[in-house]
Parts: sequence; structure tokens; C-alpha cells
Amino acid sequence: MFDRKKFQESIERILKLEFCKILEKAESYEKYYAVSKALIENIVDRWNETEELYKKGKQAYYLSAEFLMGRALGNNLINLGIYEEVKKALDEMNIDINLIEEIEEDAGLGNGGLGRLAACFMDSCATMNLPVTGYGIRYSHGIFKQKFVDGFQVEEGDNWLKYGDPWSVRRSEDTVIVEFSDGAVKAVPYDTPIIGYDTKNINKLRLWKAEPIKDFDFKLFNEQEYDEAVKEKNRAEDISRVLYPNDSKNEGKILRLKQQYFFVSASLKDLIKKHKEKFGKNFEIFSDYHAIQLNDTHPVVAIPELMRIFIDEEGLSWEKAWEITKNTFSYTNHTILAEALEQWWSGFYKEILPRIYEIIKEIDKRFVIQLKEKGYSNNKINSMRIIADDMIKMAHLAIHGTHTTNGVAKLHTEILKHQELKDWYELYPERFQNKTNGITPRRWLKLCNKELSEMITELLGTDNWIKDLSILKELEKYLDDEKVLNRFLEIKKKKKEELADYIYANEGICIDPNSIFDIQIKRLHEYKRQLLNAFHILDLYYRLKENPKMDILPRTFIFGAKAAPGYFRAKGIIKFINEIAKLINNDSEIDGKIKVVFVQNYRVSYAEKLFPAADISEQISTAGKEASGTGNMKFMLNGTPTLGTYDGANVEIVKEAGEENNFIFGARVEEIEKIKETYDPIEYYEKVSGLKRVVDTLIDGTFDDDKTGMFEELYNSLLKGASWHRPDNYFLFRDFDDYREAHKMVDKAYRDRLGWAKKCLKNIANAGKFSSDRTIEEYAKEIWNIKAIRDS
Repeated sequence: MFDRKKFQESIERILKLEFCKILEKAESYEKYYAVSKALIENIVDRWNETEELYKKGKQAYYLSAEFLMGRALGNNLINLGIYEEVKKALDEMNIDINLIEEIEEDAGLGNGGLGRLAACFMDSCATMNLPVTGYGIRYSHGIFKQKFVDGFQVEEGDNWLKYGDPWSVRRSEDTVIVEFSDGAVKAVPYDTPIIGYDTKNINKLRLWKAEPIKDFDFKLFNEQEYDEAVKEKNRAEDISRVLYPNDSKNEGKILRLKQQYFFVSASLKDLIKKHKEKFGKNFEIFSDYHAIQLNDTHPVVAIPELMRIFIDEEGLSWEKAWEITKNTFSYTNHTILAEALEQWWSGFYKEILPRIYEIIKEIDKRFVIQLKEKGYSNNKINSMRIIADDMIKMAHLAIHGTHTTNGVAKLHTEILKHQELKDWYELYPERFQNKTNGITPRRWLKLCNKELSEMITELLGTDNWIKDLSILKELEKYLDDEKVLNRFLEIKKKKKEELADYIYANEGICIDPNSIFDIQIKRLHEYKRQLLNAFHILDLYYRLKENPKMDILPRTFIFGAKAAPGYFRAKGIIKFINEIAKLINNDSEIDGKIKVVFVQNYRVSYAEKLFPAADISEQISTAGKEASGTGNMKFMLNGTPTLGTYDGANVEIVKEAGEENNFIFGARVEEIEKIKETYDPIEYYEKVSGLKRVVDTLIDGTFDDDKTGMFEELYNSLLKGASWHRPDNYFLFRDFDDYREAHKMVDKAYRDRLGWAKKCLKNIANAGKFSSDRTIEEYAKEIWNIKAIRDS
């Protein structure tokens, strides 16, 4: 029961304790902090009770280098079911809830879909009362804050902790020591409550902060060696300072390796400690009580680390340790790209983690014996080895050292089984599963699109859909109801107006809410083909210049993406798109028919405004390259048709909602497999109308890359290739004309407003499969073997 008066008193008390201020004198961020702390105070008993409750049975642990949580306040109020009550309490105190929600920094501890998926999974586990704990790193700075200077991406530190973190609790009593060959560091846990929707249970995300064993050398300081006096402190804190530090040099690579080992070693020591407190040294039953999910290859070093703990510290035999380890771990593969299947030069392991390297070497040795006994040829064995050509293949170690490997969309899993990991599937067919990704409807509909949520609840006569998204299927009975369709269109218009206001306030660009909002928001990578989108926009612009009376509906193209700091080509694509935006947005002759916006510092809180406002969801990756995608699901849930390739979860979206309610184009996986060896992009470049013209703008002086060579390098990658790939490696030229035709179909379909609304509602009604609740239920039953535990 929410006690309004007690809550208000807590806020005033916390303001005095933390900031020595009365309410009237407090800054917005101080009010945000106090409100959040007051909510923690309100739930702490339930949090502790849940922890005790979960100790009774088997638990699962989700190890991930990323947790892209986003803002906590609004989402937690929604899940606690007290948003309106808190709003009223704050209104009485003259606190604007919208203002303090906006002041909260995004907890940007992730780079993209992998980290946001982990966050959605945490929400679903808590909502479904599943005993699951997340483990990761408490980076003091997130991926980076992005701004554009003359169209170039510039990275700045993302100090998300500048106002403190009211949602985490330091648990010094659970500190552990993590050892490297060049020294040891303390791993100090910070626990964040994961509040599920409509449940008393509260789960936990435990993030580790690296601290020095000795943070200050007084003797050196006294000798005025000031830098040396804090050297150990700085080197230790570097480990948890920044998510994915640039690894273009060996120092960066070593730091990344230390990050990976740091959080898995700390997490495993935490689990071993708790196991021994309950069961002593009875490790025979370890996997009966602990299931560990490795989210991609970043935490795969956990496999040899658990072996080390069992053998070196607990005295188990190799055979027994291996059996327990294998039965404890499962692995999620998130990529089809060969270059993204993580591998490490063995020299780094020998230097930093020599004992871990010895264990991996022994795993590899025994694996080779196993394959020889099965009659594998030397060539086949060499292609499957865990250590080959002095490189440690982390995906190979992951599959061999776990009981289950899963893909994240049906097409992705099939490609893994029959192409990329075919040999492994033939060796361990029983280990491969599919778990199509999902998203939490709490954040991605109820929180970010309150108007649409209210309409759905009203139409269905229940809000049970928030915990059972399959109920949305009942919306299909309104597909021909003009009143409902028009209401949806009004809601979409309102969200577009809100986004237009937000973009004007943040980017200084005025966009027309009556235009089609065509949005591509995701990590910047060549295979995601933001460049194809850019080429089409430029082609449309040139056609408009040639024929100013061309009949097209006004279109606003919106991009949001960050390029990795060391990814030169991706940064070139950002600069190119910004050059196109400058050209088009300043040309009065086209009468505002097209506009281009690249929003700065794309993040979860920005996404919460973009998804509800979109008319078109751009999901245009090269077929067979996107493992799943979850942005496509967020768009779908908010009533946005997909314009995309037959790739990743697009395949399943189209199956659920119908191809006639989306816009699918381009070569499919089967065609690409047939043509990739003989593909000649020059043929398309020269023959496809308009293509050469837009591609040549990279080198003909139309746009200026400030002599960086970015545009010429992009041009050469398409026409000449590079040492590591063929020309037009992602088939932009092959799909260009198909893509252009798909856009024409969008223009035609959008003119029928009720017909368009019907497509949108059809997508919403069939989004039920893409709930992370469904995904997590499958993990719980089919991989982790855990059951829901409810606080009665």
C-alpha cells in the first residue's frame, strides 16, 4: 500500500540528509535523487524478502558485459503500479514529475541490442517471479556521449553518475579479489533492484566496480611522487571506467580482456561463496542449483575460470570439474558475422591470465583427442579447434564448454546450424536451440506510449496484456472499425508532434509532423546499411530536383546511431549522412518535401520518443547478417510497419502480421549464397538508374569530408573492396532498386489513411510473440530448468 504522506516525508528527509536543503531550495537533480531514494526505502523490505525466498531453489545468473538499462524512475513507477499516485504526491509538493524524469541520466552501460536485450530480460524475469540475477560491470562511464561537429561524430565521456546513482546500493561485505598476473584488484558489488510489473518479488542486478587493493601510497606521496602515489588506484579503476575502451592498440585489447575476466571471476567467486555457505564443499550438486547464461562471447572466459576454481581452489578432478562446468553454463550467440565471433591472441592470455591459458590449452588438447576418436580429419579438426593459429576461438570454447547454444531468431539459428556453425551442430545437435528475442511491453509501450496503452486497455477491457502480450491478438476484431482506426491515427499524430518538439529543442531542426516519419535507429555498422538509406534519400532528392512537381508525400528521414570510436568507415557514413542533410535541408527549391535529421547521442530515453512516433521502421540489413534485431519489435508494438529485408526477426514479424502489412524487399539469404562468389557490383553501378550518380558524390566533390579520406575509402570499399572483403560486401548495389521500389509502395499505401491504420493495427495485434516474457519463459523451461517463486 502506497502511503503518500510517508513518501512525502521521506523526500524531505532525504533532501536534508543528502543535500542539507529544504524542498523549496532543492535543484531538480536533487529532487530526482530524493524521490528515487524514497522509492528504494519503500521497497527494500520486499527486496530482502525476495532474496531469501530465491535461496530455497535453483537460480539462474545472466552474465553480460552490457546492461543498457536506460532511465529507472518512470519504468519503476509503472511496474510498481503507483505512477499516478506518486504524480499526485509530487504535485502537492510542487514537483514536476516530467521534469525530474527528464533530469535522470540514462544508465548507458550498453552499446546496442545486446545490452538492451539484457535489460528487457531482467525486467521479464522479475515480472515472472523467476529467480534470476544479472551480473556485469558498473562502468563509471557508459559507451560515450555523441555530438556532431561539422557533421563528424565526436565522442565525449558519458558520466552517467554525475548526479549519483540513487538506484544502486554498495555491498562492500561481498567484495572479492580478482587476480591478474600483474596484480590484483578488488571487485566491489553494487546492487540495483529490478522491479517487476504487478508482483511483490524484486530481483537484483549486481554490477562490479574495480578498486585497488591499496588506493594510496603515502610514502610516495610524501616524497612528492604524486602520480606514482595513485598509480595503482588509477590502473585498477581503469578496468571499470569505460564500456568497450578503444582496442586499436595492444593496451586497449589487454584492458578489454581484463574487463571480461574481472566481472566473470568476481561473479563466480560470489556464487561459489554462497554455495559453500549453504552446501559446504558439495559441488556435485552445483549445477542443480545454479544455471549460468553467457550473453555472447564476452563472458566465455567464465568456463576456464570456473574450472580453475574447482581444480585449484576446491580440489576437484579435471573430469568432475568439467562435467559440472558444462552442466552449469549455456551460451547465447548473437552474431552471424565471422569477424564478430570473438577471438583472442593467445599471447594476451599467456601474459595476463597464464593459468587460464593453461586450462584452455588443456580443454583444446582433450577436444582434439575426442574428435580424433570420432574419426574427424585433420583439416576438420583444425577448423574446429579452440586454439588455432595462436588464436583462442571464444565461440568454439563457448559451444564446447556448455550444455546449450541458442540463436536469437529462427532464421539466425538455422544459419548457425547449417552454415556458420555447421560442423558444431553436426557434433552436438542436441545442444542447439532457438530463442527468438523479445522486448518488455512495460517500457516499450506502457511507459513510452501511454495514449496507445490506454486505448488498448479500453478496447480489450483489461490491462492483462501488459503481462500476456498474446492477448493483443483480440485487437483484430477492430481492424475494420473506422472509429478505432481514426483514434489510432490521432494518437500517432500526437506522438509525432511530441517528437517534432523534442527534436527542435535538442537538435534545432524543425520537422513537419504531417510528413511520413521514416526512422532508422540502431548501432552504426556497414551490414545494417544506413548507407543504402542515405543513397536512396540522395537519389530521391536528385529526382525531385529534376522534376519539382513529382508527386510524393513529404518525408522526414530520421537516423540515430553511434559508431564505435575506432570504426573509421562507420564514422564516414555518419559524416556522409550529415552532409546529405545539410544539402537537402538548406535547399528551398524542394519545398520541404524531404528532410533529413541525424539525432545526436541516440540512447534509450531518445528511443522512447522515436519508436511511438515512427510511420516506417527501417530494418534494411543484408539478408543473413542481422541475428535478430529488437528495434523492429519495438516499432511493431507501437504500430509501425516494417520496411525491411527478409532478415533476422523481420522474417517472424512478417509471418505474424502478414507481408501485405509490411514492405519487404531485396535479395534473400538463398540468393546471396548463390551469387556471392560471382557478384559483380559494377554491373549494377553502371546499369541501375540513378545509382552511379549518388555513389559518385563520395568522390566528385559534391560533399566535403575535410580531407580525411573517409568518402574515398567508402567509395573504394564499394567499387574495389579491401584486403578483408569483396567489393560491395553487403550488396547495397544489388538491393538499391528494390529498396527504391519499396519506398514507392510506402508512398502509395500511406495515402489511404484508414488502410494504413489497418496495417498498423494488424502489426500491434500480432506483436504478442515478441514479448521478452515469452522468450524468458522458454529460457527458464528449456535451458535453465528454473521455476517461478512467488512471495505469498
